[in-house]
Amino acid sequence: MASLDPAWLGYGALLAVLATSFAARLVHVRIGLAIATVFALPIAISHWPGPGYSLLVILIAAINLGQAVRGRIGDSQIRFTPEEQELRRLHFDKLGAADVRRLIDHGHWISARRGEVLIREDQAAPSLFYLADGTATIRREGVDVGTLAGGALIGEATVLDGSHATGTVLLASNARLWFMPAAALRAYLGANPDIAAALHEGFARALRGKLASANARIADLPPIA
Repeated sequence: MASLDPAWLGYGALLAVLATSFAARLVHVRIGLAIATVFALPIAISHWPGPGYSLLVILIAAINLGQAVRGRIGDSQIRFTPEEQELRRLHFDKLGAADVRRLIDHGHWISARRGEVLIREDQAAPSLFYLADGTATIRREGVDVGTLAGGALIGEATVLDGSHATGTVLLASNARLWFMPAAALRAYLGANPDIAAALHEGFARALRGKLASANARIADLPPIA
């Protein structure tokens, strides 16, 4: 069986580096460089210290370092308001600064009045909401069953799949909100699957927090006689 010509591995590494130069997102750059490294390492090890193969490894390392420095510089230049920084800390902490900036910019900040309905029972959530300040009431079949305070996500359980909400959420006070329409959110995450994975993790954490709060409220109820 004929052995593989090392030159083909070199060509594969160079093609991966070339493709990486056209990548717009840092995660795709890293994937491309990882592929190039897979091609380059075997020939670098078996033909070391051949100058051509050594140069190829140095080239890949230099590009990787350059991309890392560019990412660091880019993130350091991104600015958030205090309320945006809190949203990032609470729910988008698994995303890089640039990704958070783009995601927040696809939504809108508003001030809303007490009594406004955000989500209606048995209807699809129109948007994903973040309650930056204020309180909201959860009502099910006309009965108040829970309260949400500042820092809560609203609609994260159903906004991605379009299923109907199990309760109505209305503001119990004047509030400050960030929201992103459901259709826009689904389209954005469909085009950015790496962000979608991190966001799903944040949504799951928010739901676990709500479940823990609900269990605590139930535990505080007096026993049934």
